[in-house]
Amino acid sequence: MNTYNLILALFCCLIGVVASAQQTVADVIAPYAYKTNYLNLNDSTRLAYIDEGKGERTLIMIHGLATYLPSFYPVFDDLKKENRCIAVDLPGYGRSSKREYPATMSYYAAVIEQLIEKLEVTNPVLVGHSMGAQVAVTAVLENPKRYRELILLAPAGFETFTTEQAAWLKAITRLDVICDATDEQIRSNWALNFYRMPQQVAFMITDRIAMRTATDFRSYGQAIVSSVSGMLDQPVYDRLGELPTRTLVVYGADDALIPNKYLNPALTTAAVAEAGTEKIADVRLEMIPQCGHFITYDQPEAINKILNSFLKE
Repeated sequence: MNTYNLILALFCCLIGVVASAQQTVADVIAPYAYKTNYLNLNDSTRLAYIDEGKGERTLIMIHGLATYLPSFYPVFDDLKKENRCIAVDLPGYGRSSKREYPATMSYYAAVIEQLIEKLEVTNPVLVGHSMGAQVAVTAVLENPKRYRELILLAPAGFETFTTEQAAWLKAITRLDVICDATDEQIRSNWALNFYRMPQQVAFMITDRIAMRTATDFRSYGQAIVSSVSGMLDQPVYDRLGELPTRTLVVYGADDALIPNKYLNPALTTAAVAEAGTEKIADVRLEMIPQCGHFITYDQPEAINKILNSFLKE
């Protein structure tokens, strides 16, 4: 190799290293199973979402803490056959933009409202999982005339915490703990979401590990920290009785995350579910056996049957 070719090769290698170093979370996670659409809400917020299917309803799917829109693939695939389905990455997550967003429940609810307005969605039905369910409840409470139906999957916000418990949860949710997690810790944390972790979620673990190399990874980590505070600072339990919607609530009977086993060891998932649903006027509660927190992947056939039944009532 002559001197010129050697210099050129070294330059190309250097460019490759620089390009790799500039990859964002959106660059390192696996391509989504459906076309990724983008919506600019303002100068600092770009929302990623998938939008498929047609029907008289539009189901808007809101993911939980530390996850992203692929959380809904098993139900998205089925429900898009008879409904328009939109699954969204909240700001700070997935392929959406990453900044120092407020990450309160009201903030995320306002994001969903903007999505609905900008896409001119009619007859929206919010489908929230975990934290996303608390966002969905908040959105309905803040604009009750917009919604007639609501679907809450393993909802956060039904379990209550004292001031001291909330302070402890905030204190242990630290940016360094999230960002410095080892491969084994990541896998172990994911496993807690399931009664029996299916092979289909392996790509999510691969994504989470790959995200550590992204330039905006710490912004993702901060979104998690801020979201935990957002959930604790804007509880919805005492306002569940204000929901005007026909509401479906679904929990996995073997949810290892709700209730918190350390702070509320005497509680069961069923007790949390029943306490919350007792407050809602028009509600249907379903408990799925042999199912953990991530119910869309743990028991996809059962959850799809329940969702389709509710939507056809």
